[in-house]
Amino acid sequence: MNILILGSGGREYSIGLAISKENKHDIYFMPGNGATQNLGTNINIKDYKELALWAKNNKIDLTIVGPEAPLVEGVVDIFKENDLTIFGPSAAAARLEGSKVYMKNILKKYNIPTAAFIETSNENEAHSFIDNMKNTPIVVKADGLCAGKGVIIAQSKDEAKQAVSDMLSGESFGDAGNCVVVEEFLDGYELSIFAICDGENYKVLPAAQDHKRIGDGDTGPNTGGMGAYAPTPLVNDDIYKKVEERVIKPTLEGMRKEGAAYEGVLFIGVMVVKGEPIILEYNVRFGDPECEILMPLLETPVSELFYKGATKDLKSLDIKIKDEFSVGVVMASKNYPYSSSEPAEIIVDDIVDEDILNNTHISYAGVEKEDDKLFATGGRVLVCVGFGTTIKQARDRAYALCGQVHFAGKKCRTDIAYQALK
Repeated sequence: MNILILGSGGREYSIGLAISKENKHDIYFMPGNGATQNLGTNINIKDYKELALWAKNNKIDLTIVGPEAPLVEGVVDIFKENDLTIFGPSAAAARLEGSKVYMKNILKKYNIPTAAFIETSNENEAHSFIDNMKNTPIVVKADGLCAGKGVIIAQSKDEAKQAVSDMLSGESFGDAGNCVVVEEFLDGYELSIFAICDGENYKVLPAAQDHKRIGDGDTGPNTGGMGAYAPTPLVNDDIYKKVEERVIKPTLEGMRKEGAAYEGVLFIGVMVVKGEPIILEYNVRFGDPECEILMPLLETPVSELFYKGATKDLKSLDIKIKDEFSVGVVMASKNYPYSSSEPAEIIVDDIVDEDILNNTHISYAGVEKEDDKLFATGGRVLVCVGFGTTIKQARDRAYALCGQVHFAGKKCRTDIAYQALK
C-alpha cells in the first residue's frame, strides 16, 4: 500500500516506524520531522484540498491522521469527498475533542459516567457554581483546543474563580476559553484507554498510564506527557468490561444517533474511583507518548488495523497483542515546558549491548535534520522505548537507552511507571 501519515511528532513517527517494519508499503509524511525521512518521504502541502488531490494523483491507499487539529478542521471530510480512504473521525465527530462542552453534554445525554459539571460563558454563573461546590480541588477547562494545556486543577475556590475569569476574558487561552467547563475533582487513579472504531465496531488496546507533570513524583506543571507505560496492572477485566458496556458502546450508539458516526481512535481518559470508571475526557486521536508504547505491542499489522477501521471492516479482524510490556521515557529540551530552547545536536552512541539493541528503539518527535545530523528543535524531542516480560525490565531497558542519547540541556523524568512498581 501507499500510506500517507499526517503530523510531525513522535506519535506519527511511531506509527510510521511500525508500518515500515511490515516491509511492503511506501510511506509519506505531511509534514513529518527530521527523522521521518528515514522511514519514508516528507511532503509539505498544508492545504487539505490540495493534499487530497496529491493523494489521489499518487495513488495513496490509506491516510492516517495523527493530531487533533486537522480532524477538527475537517480533513477527513475533504478526503472522503474525493473518494479517498482515511482513518479518523469526521469534523462533526471530532467535536468530542474540539469542544469540551459538546463532549460533556454527549456524556450527560447518553448516561455515560462523568464528573458533575456546569458549562457556561457567564462568569457569574460559573462563580456561583463554584461557591456551591462542597470540595476542592476544582477542575476548570477551556472549551476549545489548547494543545493539552487547557485544564486547570484549582486548589481553592478563589483560584477556580480566577481561572474561570482568565479563560472567559481571553487572557489564558484566547478564543478557546470563550466557554468553560467547571467540574468536580475526582480522586482516584487515571488510565488512558484507546478504542479503534469504525462507526459500529471497535477493538480495545491495552490500557496505558501517562505521566503529565514535568517532575519526578508528579511535581511541577503539566506537559504534553513525559512518559508512559502499558499495559498497566492497575486495570483488570472488570474495568475493561465496564468501560466497554458503559462507555464505548453507548458513545458509538449515541454518535450514530447524532448523525456523526465515530470512526478512528477514541482516546478515553478514565479516572477509576473505588473500582468504578468515570470519564474525564475524550480525545479523537492517539495520545502522545501513549502511541509510542502501544504501536510496538501490536502483533496485528498496524496498517491492517487502521485500514479495516477506515473501511468499516473491524468485525473481520482478530486483533493480536504481544505478551510483553512497553515503557517510554520522553527526553525533552532544557527549557521545556516553560519556553523554547536553542537547537542542539543529537548524538546517539553506538549500542553494543545486544539486550538494549534488540529490546529498545527511539521514536523521534521535535527534531530537524541538517547535513545528515539530527538537531533537537522541539520541546519534547524524542521517546526512548523499552520492552520486556515485566514492567521493570522494560523500564530498565528504556532508561539504559536514555543513557546512550546526548544533546545539550536534555532532561527526562527518572520515575516513569512508578505507579506500577510501588
